[in-house]
Amino acid sequence: MQFQDFNFTPEILKAIEDMGFEEPSPIQTLAIPPISAGRDVTGQAQTGTGKTAAFGLPLLEKMDPADRNVQAIVLCPTRELAIQVAEEFQKLLKYRRGINVLPVYGGQPIERQLKALRQGVQVVIGTPGRVIDHLERGTLSLNHVKIAVLDEADQMLDMGFREDIETILDETPAKRQMVLFSATMPKPILEISRRFQTNPEFLQVAHREMTVPQVEQSYIEVRERDKLEVLSRLMDIHDPKLALIFCNTKRKVDDLIQHLQTRGYFAEALHGDMKQTQRDRVMAKFRGGSIDILVATDVAARGIDVENVDVVFNFDVPQDTEYYVHRIGRTARAGRAGMAITFVAPKEIYKLREIQKFANIRITKIPVPTLTDVEETKTRVFLDKVKTTIQEGDIDKYIRIIEQVMEEEFTSTEIAAALLKFELEPRQEAAPIQETRIAETGAEPGMVRLFINVGRSHNVGPGDIVGAIAGETDVPGKAIGAIRIHEGYSFVEVPEEYGQHVLSVMKGRTIRGHEIDITPAQGRQR
Repeated sequence: MQFQDFNFTPEILKAIEDMGFEEPSPIQTLAIPPISAGRDVTGQAQTGTGKTAAFGLPLLEKMDPADRNVQAIVLCPTRELAIQVAEEFQKLLKYRRGINVLPVYGGQPIERQLKALRQGVQVVIGTPGRVIDHLERGTLSLNHVKIAVLDEADQMLDMGFREDIETILDETPAKRQMVLFSATMPKPILEISRRFQTNPEFLQVAHREMTVPQVEQSYIEVRERDKLEVLSRLMDIHDPKLALIFCNTKRKVDDLIQHLQTRGYFAEALHGDMKQTQRDRVMAKFRGGSIDILVATDVAARGIDVENVDVVFNFDVPQDTEYYVHRIGRTARAGRAGMAITFVAPKEIYKLREIQKFANIRITKIPVPTLTDVEETKTRVFLDKVKTTIQEGDIDKYIRIIEQVMEEEFTSTEIAAALLKFELEPRQEAAPIQETRIAETGAEPGMVRLFINVGRSHNVGPGDIVGAIAGETDVPGKAIGAIRIHEGYSFVEVPEEYGQHVLSVMKGRTIRGHEIDITPAQGRQR
């Protein structure tokens, strides 16, 4: 099935094409038809399966640009998710004018949101707390809502938003359409479905039993802007004869190819915009070794069967668990060893956890390779080649050249060192890579302890801290660890991979009306 099969408007289809997506994901294929038909839907799908577009595409098609009232409400557990959904909606509306989308969440000046609401907004995407705030102020009316969406409903319930959700849904018309997505279906979710939905169609993406190949699997936590530099370092360290690099979109493939070719790598692209003759030509070059790097999308890479692929790089975390398994299965063919390395942005750690959970695998975290690592590897490889060349002999001509240079008062050691420097000197200045690790704080394994300068004297309790962190960052409430409240300060433990993100987002935020200072807990009283 293709996106054209859903009868979307030409403006929406052009926006999808610009975003580089080749075909609908499984949840999109299942969910778009009934949502487009106006039926209530309950979908069980993990984060990163393409569910935002699954409800977003039919939702946006239903919006009337001539009506300035709020016609759709989307509830999300965190400000980060609300922003992400709003950004994706804006991309889908690139060529469709007159539809205004507004994310509403805590931590943003409410005056900006009030101004936008007064001017007219068709789609509101918000966290339950801020939506309730607007309802109580009388600045948001849901009387004209056609469709209400609960995104990641189980996470909202884990964060204690059930009462807020029910209050918000009670403010919407009885005949509105309701769509609910959740990774799990606990009893409270089913109770919300029974109360607020009418004969909902239940959808679930079936994960087939998967055989995971024997591949050395690891991941590197790296910011988007640093991925190219990290990839270059890994290529220099491992020096694969053949490497496959996977991206989620055609546009990302084209961008990466341009950068790799600029850096001197023999790389070519493979994606759905290419004609079959072009794909066959690229694959022949890859199999023949005239190019050693193939950058591809998941759709275009179907059916690739090349025995000598040494390493698979997931430049983007795949959208689906099955995509991950298919990708890494391109290496370790015919009994050979294989390696798969996934690049994970700090906010994508949860996607990787879902992959590990459903594929029942362990993906090991490895550090970002340093320039020293690259230099040491290059030096070792070069010296091994030198030793091999000496052992093979037939170097008399070159010995005479070196002896001539030595007559100019240079020692053989100096000449060898200069040649080594010439061979290994970086050809261009490397981009700095920001490290994200926080030093040891005495927390539980896998966690970091953070200090916050508010406590009992500020009327702050554990629920306030959990709510603030979960509401302002992308950390699930249930992932937050031990909390200790003291008279004038507190300690909270969060997963190590979220540490730097929590520090940067929560800096200067407020808890119970008090602006906070949050820092790693090294050396502080416990």
